[in-house]
Amino acid sequence: MDANQTEFENPFAMDTDCENCEELCGARDRVVHGYGDVGAEFLVVGTGPTAAAERNGVPFTGEGGGERVQSIFGDLGFVRSEPDAAEPDVQNIFFTNLTRCRHPDRGPTDREVGTCEPFLNAEIRMINPQIIVPVGERPLHELAVEYTTRRPDSFDVDAEHATTIRGRGFELVPMKEPAEMTDDEADAFRDHMRENVLSRDYRQTKGRQSR
Repeated sequence: MDANQTEFENPFAMDTDCENCEELCGARDRVVHGYGDVGAEFLVVGTGPTAAAERNGVPFTGEGGGERVQSIFGDLGFVRSEPDAAEPDVQNIFFTNLTRCRHPDRGPTDREVGTCEPFLNAEIRMINPQIIVPVGERPLHELAVEYTTRRPDSFDVDAEHATTIRGRGFELVPMKEPAEMTDDEADAFRDHMRENVLSRDYRQTKGRQSR
């Protein structure tokens, strides 16, 4: 972790009282910004906070898929706490979402994703990851369209799950929505990470030397 980092939760001190989306201000319980190691080489991006993540104030925590993500990355050595931890103890990984507020009755609109985009762009710029893990179809589409040269209609998270997509400046390793993953698909993601990402010097993606 960066020597100057004092906490994992919202380490870049992003606006916790954001009022840019009027429909969300009254519906949300809180704004959920990114969480993790600011010096991370791995960035995990979901669509938006689940109900459990909103309660905890931490992306990818609690029931509804969060515990599964924590378990997977714990097995890979990035999470040192139990999968059900509300404030995970992490290393070399950062968890965030396309959107920072949860509407209890629907998913985020295109406008809300666009309004939150500066938060995500700032995290990507400041963290400067080597590997980005888009979790689900929407993050895969948003990130791949932005950072690869492939056609927008060529992305399918079911087909891309547990593979590596070359990007501009880093690589994407897509993951299906954790609540929809089978045990075999979770194992396939772990295996791909171990055999095709962690087993090689992924730091050379951008010529970065180890921190």
